[in-house]
Amino acid sequence: MIQGAAERCFEESLSTMDGVIVVDKPAGITSFDVIREVRKALGIRKIGHTGTLDPIATGVLPLCLNEATKVAGFLTEEDKEYLATMLLGVKTDTQDITGRVIEERDPESLTVEDLQSVIEGFQGRIVQGVPPYSAAKYRGRPRHRWVREGVPIDTPKKEVIIYNIRMESISHPYVTFRVSCSKGTYIRVLCDDMGDRLGCGATLADLRRTRSGAFGEEDALPLTYLSRREGRAFVKERIIPLLEVLGNLKTISVPPDVARKIREGYQPEWGHFKDNDLPLFEREELVRLVAGDKDMVAVARALLRTDELSSATEREQIFRLVRVFKG
Repeated sequence: MIQGAAERCFEESLSTMDGVIVVDKPAGITSFDVIREVRKALGIRKIGHTGTLDPIATGVLPLCLNEATKVAGFLTEEDKEYLATMLLGVKTDTQDITGRVIEERDPESLTVEDLQSVIEGFQGRIVQGVPPYSAAKYRGRPRHRWVREGVPIDTPKKEVIIYNIRMESISHPYVTFRVSCSKGTYIRVLCDDMGDRLGCGATLADLRRTRSGAFGEEDALPLTYLSRREGRAFVKERIIPLLEVLGNLKTISVPPDVARKIREGYQPEWGHFKDNDLPLFEREELVRLVAGDKDMVAVARALLRTDELSSATEREQIFRLVRVFKG
């Protein structure tokens, strides 16, 4: 009975934790399958992701737990890094190896110089077509559902940024490359576009996300850990606290009574901060409001620059609350 009570206490402590856990997503399942597994294993109902991975993909999948779901939108905006392998000489309708082959050509005449030149030529700002077989919404539903029902849909264009791209290895007809890019970049579209530029066609054969924002492979835990008691104990130690998740934001200290008011919907005024040693910030910059050492109160947007505060009145609002946390 004592052991059962201890187990329940342990499970309850896990289910109420706020923060981010980084899962190493296996191939063959969707990101939502991972969320279901984590929800079942940890007893946490409120879980959000920071950008989906296709079933073919593996790697870094940060999940926001409980109050941390309120910051998922900020994390989704961050840059990503991938290790991708494309198959030369093959085009498919889904732009990856899981699709139906629609064209085949011989890529053997391509040289290392040809490949390197084309791959590196995609660095910078580029325009991609949103793939029909994707989770991007069209009239309220994922595009892939419309396509599989035979309904023709448009293919909008979007601009993305390839910060760095380099070829890692060649084993004809497979080419592996590493790419760091802005959010929303479709790596299978990148492979398809490279194949067109090479003149032989190409499709994505394998994909691993190695970084998502500040989270890397070194932070990621195998999904199988969650099904074992000792694994869940390890998971508890690896949950990244809410305060650390937003560690890139400048910190503004607030006293406990102001923290309480903020949680009741009060928009903070200059009079509550004028005696603080404030960091330098710009208009519209996001900052984090923190009570004590670890109590994350809110994410707010600065309405004035630091050097403009000297002319502000005590009742003037200087931050606009964006997200407020229960604490």
